[in-house]
Amino acid sequence: MKRLIAEREKARLGGGEKRIEAQHNKGKNTARERIAMLLDEGSFEEYDMFVTHRTTDFGLDKQHYLSDGVVTGYGTIDGRPVYIFSQDFTVFGGSLSETYADKICKIMDQALKVGVPVIGINDSGGARIQEGVRSLAGYASIFQRNIMASGVIPQISAIFGPCAGGAVYSPALTDFVMMAEKTSYMFVTGPKVVKTVTGETITEEDLGGATVHASKSGVTHFVASDEEEGILLIKKLLSYLPQNNLEEPPLAICDDPIDRLEESLNTIIPEQPSQPYDVKKVIEAIADNGEFLEVQRQYARNIVIGFVTFNGISTGIVANQPSYLAGCLDINASRKAARFIRFCDAFNIPIVSLVDVPGFLPGSAQEFDGIISNGAKLIFAYGEATVPKITIILRKAYGGAYCVMSSKHLRGDVNYAWPKAEIAVMGPAGATEVLYNRELKGIEDPEERARFVAEKESEYREKFANPYEAAKYGYIDDIIEPRNTRFRIIRALQILSTKKDSNPPKKHSTLPL
Repeated sequence: MKRLIAEREKARLGGGEKRIEAQHNKGKNTARERIAMLLDEGSFEEYDMFVTHRTTDFGLDKQHYLSDGVVTGYGTIDGRPVYIFSQDFTVFGGSLSETYADKICKIMDQALKVGVPVIGINDSGGARIQEGVRSLAGYASIFQRNIMASGVIPQISAIFGPCAGGAVYSPALTDFVMMAEKTSYMFVTGPKVVKTVTGETITEEDLGGATVHASKSGVTHFVASDEEEGILLIKKLLSYLPQNNLEEPPLAICDDPIDRLEESLNTIIPEQPSQPYDVKKVIEAIADNGEFLEVQRQYARNIVIGFVTFNGISTGIVANQPSYLAGCLDINASRKAARFIRFCDAFNIPIVSLVDVPGFLPGSAQEFDGIISNGAKLIFAYGEATVPKITIILRKAYGGAYCVMSSKHLRGDVNYAWPKAEIAVMGPAGATEVLYNRELKGIEDPEERARFVAEKESEYREKFANPYEAAKYGYIDDIIEPRNTRFRIIRALQILSTKKDSNPPKKHSTLPL
């Protein structure tokens, strides 16, 4: 018993007091401190505390630390079980060894068997060089489990320190990535290699810091000011998610009346069609208690994604953002929304789409970089999804973007429109130019030309600048009062709660990646 107690104390010290102090001096917590912050008090059950590496080369036979640089096990968050691993930077810089990888693989295998989420807290210098190919094999073994678990159990990665080289690909294979400002970074090759190969001088922060991955690459979904805020965000995120793909999302307690009228929505759409507004105000107005957990807030801001609840029902939101790039769909927005839709569909989370889109972003840069194949990803995601899909056209839905944004023709279940909604191939100005090009060429007088254009634009608006034409064909199920949007969404979610839809049997789809 005395030996057991002593060995446990030794394991809990990781790399020792001095390295723990160094970790704290960097503004970082230790592996076990992070687990204690995340899990319910007293719920953590640790696995493989006494594991050590098996390497004898380069003097490692004289350096053994219990747990070998990663703490693994399971516990609960708000009473719901999760499996977790937390990398320990105080032991060999958190570098991954063969036994280290085996520990992670063990808890991932068990999580898949019992059907509960996996959370990985990353703080590692990369592969343990002294182990050579065995370390690389360890990474690949983890990647394989990430792939097998994808769409079966939620996988969340928190980056609370360095994550470099092959280590970055496991988080990239998970569903959500969290980074902390100033203390975490991710890159395939570090600044020194970049300098050697390309001659470029760049800092770790500018190459792979939280801000870079939140706004430019889109690799990270959440950015926290510190680890404590990051832990809270993980808990909040989990509150919207089911334990696995065979369960429904948790039903939250809701004290917000389902028939609450939001009068501000009746006047939120500006009189001028080109004038922007913030779609997040619409989301907050209709969600339970105005709570919205936005995902990838700083990336592709022309589309907004995230989680809300409607009468306690966990729901994914996809919304065009008129205040950024006029809400146009572009490459990054298409990829961002498509990935989110596929996640929601995999885990039985209904999708509500708020549409105000003038079309796809024009330009040679978009065409050369593949707007066609990337836009197809969004079409594919909506068309493949079998969860309840509710669409509200707030102001306009033009051209192919109307089709893409969960239209009736992509198996939209309930499609509503606000009274000012415009559904057409293009806006009045562009349509007039195309439809009356020959007549316009024959009008030389500027004033007469302006009168002609104004008249034809007015005719076009009369026909298409309202939702009744689409409603006439059944493409819109109803035209609703904006202030009543919350109630109509909740009623639709209730009737769709028993929806059953399926796709043809196949090994897998050939998504245009």
